[in-house]
Amino acid sequence: MNQEVSKARTRTKQMNTLSNNTRVAFQGERGAFSEEAAVKLLGESIELIPRPTFNALFSSLREGLADYLLAPVENSIAGAVHPSVELLKESQLEVVNEVTIPVGQNLIACPGVKFVDIQEVQSHPMALAQCSRFFKQHPQLIQIVSDDTAGSVAEIVQRGDLHRAAIGSKRAAEIYGGVIVRENIQDTSDNFTRFLLLSNNLKGIKP
Repeated sequence: MNQEVSKARTRTKQMNTLSNNTRVAFQGERGAFSEEAAVKLLGESIELIPRPTFNALFSSLREGLADYLLAPVENSIAGAVHPSVELLKESQLEVVNEVTIPVGQNLIACPGVKFVDIQEVQSHPMALAQCSRFFKQHPQLIQIVSDDTAGSVAEIVQRGDLHRAAIGSKRAAEIYGGVIVRENIQDTSDNFTRFLLLSNNLKGIKP
């Protein structure tokens, strides 16, 4: 386990099943890898609450917008997710469960766009970092940092941008109508991200 992440952890509890109206916040838009992780861990019946930034994510419980939040803490290629880890260290939240998912990064563009048309690539900095080898192979591509992978896909498709692509999940491409131009462009197929499910209320949760 990453030492920085280990310091941020408190105690882990295993959860009972959640009710259908349990609200779980995640950072990003629909189609984010965090959404995929939440569904894998807790099932389709939960209510998913997208939050635009990590600050907004970690304020979700205090503001009464969610019952739990799911935060990424480390990636097998890029290392610790520093903004998330720092907020976790500063918080009084308890770790109640965790999940690790494989992450396949895809170059997604508007329908009809070919690879030779693409001049810029937009995504979350962690996603860009996971694809460093791809950018070394294609130095003409300008990297654009954004708050979210899925949000980047939504933005370029909605704008109809023919010269900018986004890096994100297949789920995001399906949701927003993007086309995968290059599949699995992450540095290695052995790419995983670990998420922690956090709560400020352990009532009803058994060890």
